[in-house]
Amino acid sequence: MYRFYILAFFNTITLFASAQTLQVRDKQTHQPLELVTVFSQAPQVNTITNMKGQCDLSEFEGLNSIIFRLIGYETVELSYDELQQAAFKLYMEQTELSLDEVVVSATKWKQGRRETPAKISVLKPKEVNFLNPQTAADLVEMTGDVYVQKSQMGGGSPMIRGFATNRVLIAVDGVRMNNAIFRSGNIQNIISLDPFATNRAEVIFGPGSVIYGSDAIGGVMGFYTFEPILSHENEKQLVKTNAITRYSSANHEKTGHLDLNLGYNKLASFTSISYSDFDDLKMGSNGPDDYLRPEYIKRTNDGDIIVANNNDRVQTPSGYNQLNLMQKFKYMPNERWLVNYGFHYSHSSDVPRYDRLIMYSGDELKYGDWYYGPQKWRMNNLNIQHSASNQYFDHLQLIIAHQYFEESRHNRKIYKDDITRRTEKVNAFSINLDFEKHWDSGHKLFYGSELITNKIGSEGLEENLSDGTTSTASTRYPDGSTWLSAALYCNYLMHMSEKTNVQAGLRYNTVHLDAEFDNSFYDFPFTGTSVDNGALTGSLGIVHNPNNNWQLSSSLSTGFRAPNIDDVGKVFDSEPGAVVVPNPNLKPEYAINGEIGAAVVVAKKWKLDVAAYYTHLTNAMVRRDYQLNNADSIMYDHELSQVQAIQNAAKAYVYGLQLGVEYKWKSGISASSRFNYQKGEEELEDGTYSPLRHAAPWFGNTHVSYEKQKIKVDIYAHYNGEISFSNMPESEAGKDYLYAKDANGNPYSPGWTTLNIKAQYALKQYATITAGIENITDERYKTYSSGIAAPGRNFILSLKVAL
Repeated sequence: MYRFYILAFFNTITLFASAQTLQVRDKQTHQPLELVTVFSQAPQVNTITNMKGQCDLSEFEGLNSIIFRLIGYETVELSYDELQQAAFKLYMEQTELSLDEVVVSATKWKQGRRETPAKISVLKPKEVNFLNPQTAADLVEMTGDVYVQKSQMGGGSPMIRGFATNRVLIAVDGVRMNNAIFRSGNIQNIISLDPFATNRAEVIFGPGSVIYGSDAIGGVMGFYTFEPILSHENEKQLVKTNAITRYSSANHEKTGHLDLNLGYNKLASFTSISYSDFDDLKMGSNGPDDYLRPEYIKRTNDGDIIVANNNDRVQTPSGYNQLNLMQKFKYMPNERWLVNYGFHYSHSSDVPRYDRLIMYSGDELKYGDWYYGPQKWRMNNLNIQHSASNQYFDHLQLIIAHQYFEESRHNRKIYKDDITRRTEKVNAFSINLDFEKHWDSGHKLFYGSELITNKIGSEGLEENLSDGTTSTASTRYPDGSTWLSAALYCNYLMHMSEKTNVQAGLRYNTVHLDAEFDNSFYDFPFTGTSVDNGALTGSLGIVHNPNNNWQLSSSLSTGFRAPNIDDVGKVFDSEPGAVVVPNPNLKPEYAINGEIGAAVVVAKKWKLDVAAYYTHLTNAMVRRDYQLNNADSIMYDHELSQVQAIQNAAKAYVYGLQLGVEYKWKSGISASSRFNYQKGEEELEDGTYSPLRHAAPWFGNTHVSYEKQKIKVDIYAHYNGEISFSNMPESEAGKDYLYAKDANGNPYSPGWTTLNIKAQYALKQYATITAGIENITDERYKTYSSGIAAPGRNFILSLKVAL
């Protein structure tokens, strides 16, 4: 019997040793790392980590050299004893200067950048944490490759390679955010996203319609929020929490954020809450006087009065506040299945439409009120992933999502009692089923399907502020209209050789919409419309990696944008004295894009990248003069207005260059610079060409940083070229209230440069303080096409506690 127990004891020890599990995580985020290659050369043993970031090390026991390798991370070499001393927990650090990086947005699956012909900018968790942006619009602007326009402080409309609004696409955790009322005018939906809940952001430049469908012409912005983290097999519970508070002086920002991760072996939860309150924004002191705010309207019991501004650099009114909530759950019953559920909620206060509030009619301000009502966004997102190596797929992903959008517009002319209120609501349902299949020969196939439905509710109301009486008003969109999109796609990656791969993709998309028009206010020559469109898009790219330090790429791709409810059925005032009416005869617009790129790392110190592109847009949907029942003008909101409609009436082109350079010294000093140049033109009604509205002036940034142990300091400059009156797009030349005046009194967009400094210091292992001064020289400037001036000298202080 004694001998039996001895044998049982040693058998148990052997069994335990034979199943020793290693946990591999990201050093910054602590997220599990999948597909880490683990190997030794003598003897030759290898394995990879699973979806939990785990692998069995039993075959490596006693070895002096075990190597861990993952694209985008520094290679690690340790002995078995060293891993044992670390309790079999390994934290890998992302590479700082390399051509190797993992991206997700290109195919919806993790893929090495060396396989991707498209240019992609990535903001990693470490960068997001240091940059500390106020909004998600500010976050993408910090890539140095995306230009952001702001009509008001509670806004941000990204411009990518000459395209913007409904010609660029936003995706959140793999779910398309663009809906059927995304307009050609500047949009603000990106601020619904919480930068504190954003773990990573990727921007694809150029058409992404093969993977993402309609609207992905200029590019795709992919936001990936934090995921719940499961505990290690040997841990009962993993608890992590972060608390952040921040103050900014230019708008007296008061922001607080709290998140909590509760992780168990198979189930984890992540909760996030953020609240920001912004006062009126103060502009700089050195710049055009045209941007100053000398007076504003105040509503009293006796009506409107014009109030002299105590400080004409304070843009009154522009302040607002916003609440963001996120709740996620992760369940992993085994290594083959993973279930994620996410709930997102965003709710803003009223947001003053500042660019309209600075408009004059003669010598007096035009509007007594013009503001957006609370911008609301909710998303429920169920993501199911399965790994199964069979003849059809290695991995599948099913995403089922529902989104609710609500926005409203409230406007009233000065001295008038009647205010018009228009409210829009969108319910968007989507199902995405995506597959990934690998072959030993290095070939990969990505394919899937997508189904999206949107239902639009639109209401109009006119209210008398004196007596509270209400009456119906015209709606912005046909109430009850629907929009449906269905698609199939495939993307094939073939390794021609060890150094060269080719990627080709196809997508077929059908789009259907129904709209019933209300003739109570306008005598439309139709009562309703049904529009059916189909679009075939494709892409072809080649990547050649001569060695570990070089990458050359070339691609040809097409993109499309199908008409949505905003294009077909909207009634709105596009500009003073003009009204856009429905056009039921619209067709999709198409873009074809050619691009070449190169990147090189020299001596592990220098990194240079360049991309040149040309995009041609045909059948473009543009606003043109129109007739309604043979009349070229109608009364709209008590004003005689020129009739216009969105029509397939033009073509456009844009070409440009994107440059980047980085340099790193061993002493902890680094430098980087990004530069973007684009030029575009669009066809006008008379056949002539005008500069493309969303082709931003040249812009870029330069950073010089120092990082050592607990401290990081970054001195950087943002800069922006001029758009003279002669180069002003025709659609912008009439908006003199947005721009400075040149020597001849004509509107133009001046160039500008800001100098900034930011520093971060780790007080303790769990506490980090970030401080900075933006716009040190207190420049007074606007980004191109913006209604509100940018912040003047801005002092920022933030404290983060991580437990």
